[in-house]
Amino acid sequence: MVNPEDYFEVVAADLDRFAAVPDEVLWEIVTLDGRCLWLVPVDEVPEWDEEESTDRELAARLCAECPVRRACLELELRTAGADTVGVWGGLSEEERRALYPVWRARRGRMGGPSS
Repeated sequence: MVNPEDYFEVVAADLDRFAAVPDEVLWEIVTLDGRCLWLVPVDEVPEWDEEESTDRELAARLCAECPVRRACLELELRTAGADTVGVWGGLSEEERRALYPVWRARRGRMGGPSS
């Protein structure tokens, strides 16, 4: 188990593999293979819409088996940065906001995109 203090560093390090992937490619990967995009059709309301679930609970349910969870997270960090909202990449807004400065610092050291 990862020490809670190190969790965001571990996640940010896992995202390093996407540093050189262009935004357009990430967008295509996420929109074609993202579980949220094929599990719930755009014109339908998700089953849990009226449930009292936290973002973290929804992320855990929806993103658990998504094959592009990390690509989705990378894309959201690049495009929304600290202004992130909703559920992306299996993390809640609060978790992504805590992850963002760690991710940005790693990208600064790597010389990669860091919105």
